[in-house]
Amino acid sequence: MWPLYAAGFTTAFGAHGIAANLGGHARGAVTSLLVLGGLLALYDGAEVILKPVFGTLADRIGARPVLLGGLVAFAAASALYVVADSPGWLWAARLGQGAAASAFSPSASALVARLNPATGHGRAFGSYGFYKSIGYTLGPLLGGVLVWAGGLRLLFAVLAVLGAAVAVWAALAVPVVPPLPKARQTVLDLARRLADPAFLASTSALAAATAALSVGVGFLPVSGRAAGLGTVATGAAVSVLAGCAAVVQQRAGRALDDGRLTTRSGLAAGLLVTAVGLACAMLPGLTGILTGAALIGIGTGLITPLGFAALASSTPRERLGQTMGAAELGRELGDAGGPLLVAAVASLATLTYGFAVLAIPIGAGAVLAFTFRRPARGAP
Repeated sequence: MWPLYAAGFTTAFGAHGIAANLGGHARGAVTSLLVLGGLLALYDGAEVILKPVFGTLADRIGARPVLLGGLVAFAAASALYVVADSPGWLWAARLGQGAAASAFSPSASALVARLNPATGHGRAFGSYGFYKSIGYTLGPLLGGVLVWAGGLRLLFAVLAVLGAAVAVWAALAVPVVPPLPKARQTVLDLARRLADPAFLASTSALAAATAALSVGVGFLPVSGRAAGLGTVATGAAVSVLAGCAAVVQQRAGRALDDGRLTTRSGLAAGLLVTAVGLACAMLPGLTGILTGAALIGIGTGLITPLGFAALASSTPRERLGQTMGAAELGRELGDAGGPLLVAAVASLATLTYGFAVLAIPIGAGAVLAFTFRRPARGAP
């Protein structure tokens, strides 16, 4: 399992490490905020389009070769900018990284499900999410240190070595998991499966968690600066959010497997805590920011392993790659849609109203989850 956790760390570290350092260190490449936005969107855009494609490919030929191919491609795309070091090749490298992550991210999730019994999915996905959270946390911090020491090329070089090392590790340690025989699937069959309440509920919760996480990371520092807080305090808010999410994911996964937590109640509680965290972020000063960060981290930490475990348990094993790819698409849409919604409202009113507008649908989702029962693993 460790190479799969390392793959999760790699995609998270690569995404946030570069994104956090593009604006001030990409010499000659970032000439305006519009160009910066394009470079940031390029990675996520590739993931939105390609994750379902590579998830389906993993079901067809096996998740392991797609995982290995994605990691090798990630290393190659990272090395491309190290060699070329020009604005045009930066765009190509970033696009290549996003496309490669689209391959190995859902494949790793599918392998986590295939290589663990259903009774251990909570722990497995909790650990997988923990190491991704570590990547999200260390990306901006360690990435900043690397860029300070050797520029953006050093960061890309480290990512190239990391991708290659994880690829070799996975090739040696991840067992061959052959694709399972499957019945012919029509477009209508796929539509029915993706419209199933179990899939929609879990994916919607994952999208909501990712939206809140992105908003917290992106906008809590803005609130801190508006309140006159320094960079240490605003940075602490992001660290508290990521740290709480990382710790809670493992605990939530163990609680699910041990029967101390059900999927329905856990997702509902996670959505409610996340909504309360966004509401706390509306309060002025350091207390509101830190409380909001902690609660958003706890809420998203509850949702992530339970959502993926529910998807794994409700999906035919021969379609795990396709399901994980579609679920990752939902997360990417939340990752992009949450900040866009909050930014749009904040531009018309204030950031306080932006937090409120996102908290309302997430809180409504918690109420629905508590009110309506649906078949799910561990549900009473």
